[in-house]
Amino acid sequence: MRSFISIRVARRPVARAPSSAVLIVVAVTAAGSSALARRIAVIPPDGVVSGAAHVVDGDTIDVAGTRIRLEGIDAPEAGQTCQSARGEPWDCGTEATRLMVRLTQGRRVDCRSGGLDKYGRLLATCFVDQLDINAEMVRRGLAWAFVRYSRVYVNEEAAARTTLVGIWQGAAMPAWQYRAQAWAAVEPQAPAGCAIKGNVSRGGLIYHMPWSPWYQKVAMRDDKGTRWFCSEAEAQAAGWRPAFGR
Repeated sequence: MRSFISIRVARRPVARAPSSAVLIVVAVTAAGSSALARRIAVIPPDGVVSGAAHVVDGDTIDVAGTRIRLEGIDAPEAGQTCQSARGEPWDCGTEATRLMVRLTQGRRVDCRSGGLDKYGRLLATCFVDQLDINAEMVRRGLAWAFVRYSRVYVNEEAAARTTLVGIWQGAAMPAWQYRAQAWAAVEPQAPAGCAIKGNVSRGGLIYHMPWSPWYQKVAMRDDKGTRWFCSEAEAQAAGWRPAFGR
C-alpha cells in the first residue's frame, strides 16, 4: 500500500508575537512519519528565514534548518551537461551549484517566503544584502526563468540570452525537460513505473531521482534494504531523504 499524506494549513497564534505563524500540520500513515514531519517547512510569522546557507544545488539551499527552493527559477541538475560556444560539453549543473556557493558562502542569506511547494519545501526569493540571488542565477546564465510557475525573471533571462552567457552560449536542455527525459528513459524498466531508487548507505536512507548523477550506481537489492518509490512524497514518508544534487 502506498503512503497517504495529508497536509493542511492552519493559523495559530505564536506566544509573545503580535502576528500568527503558519503551522503545517502533517498526518502521515507510514513508517518514518517523524522524519517527514521534520522536512515540512514552517513559514515564519514574518515570512522570512535568515542565516547561513548550505547549498544543495543551483536552486535549492538550506537556511536555519529549512529546505528552500528558490522561487521562479530552475537551474541545471547536478550531472547535467550543456554545450559551449564551440559545441563542447561542459558541466552546467556543477557550475550552477558552484555559483550558488560563491553567492552565499560566508554571508547572511535572507529568504522571503512565497509559500510551500508540493514537497514541503519553502518557496522563496533569497537575498544577500540587496542582491536577489534568484535573479542573479538567471542573469549569469546558470538558471532558466521557470515560466511554468512564474514570469518574474523573464527579463533577466532575455538579457542572459542576448549576451550568450552560461547556458545560452550553446545548446542546453531546460532542466524540466532534462528531468522528464531522464524519468522516461528508466520508467519502463522500473517496477510499476516507480523509478525512484531508495538506497541504504553510510549516510543513511537516501533516495535518488533518475537524473541524479549517482542513480545508475545504486544497485537495487532486497537483501540490502533498497526500495523503489513512485514519488518523492512516498520516499520521504518512508523515512528516506533526497540526495544532494538530486
